[in-house]
Amino acid sequence: MPKILLAALGVIVLAGCSPGATLVPVPSPAPEVAAACTPLVQALPAKVLDLKRRKTTPESPLTTAYGDPPIEITCGVAQPAGMAEAQSQCFEVNGVGWFAKQAQNGYIFTTIGRSLYVEVAVPSKYSPEANALTDVSDAIQKHNKVITPCI
Repeated sequence: MPKILLAALGVIVLAGCSPGATLVPVPSPAPEVAAACTPLVQALPAKVLDLKRRKTTPESPLTTAYGDPPIEITCGVAQPAGMAEAQSQCFEVNGVGWFAKQAQNGYIFTTIGRSLYVEVAVPSKYSPEANALTDVSDAIQKHNKVITPCI
C-alpha cells in the first residue's frame, strides 16, 4: 500500500476512536441566569476525572461534557424536584453544597444554596460518582455566589 493511503487510513481509524458531540439538553433560563452561567461553564476545567472535555449538541454556552459515557454539566437548570423537601440532604465537596439524586445509570448532582443551579450528571461507570465534583468545585465557587451555606 502506498504510504499516503496508510496515513489516510490511520487518520480515519483515529477519528473513529474519539467520541463525537454528545446530546445534552439545553435549559431555558432567564437571560440574566444564562449570562451568569456562560463564564462559569467556560471556567470549568479541561478534564474531569482525567476525562477530556468534549463538544455537546446542540452547542450551548450552558452545557459541556467529559468522557464517554459522558459526564454532563448543565448550568441554569430549574430546581430539581425533591430539593425543597425538608428531608433533602445537602452534602459538601470542597466548599460547594450539592443535592444528590440517584438516576437510572448513576447520579445527578445539583448545586444547593447558590445563585445558579448547576447540574452534574455522572454515569455509574465513574463510581464513586461524587468524585467528579472535586474537579468542578473551583469554577463553581468562583462563578456561583453562595446564598445559603450547606448545613
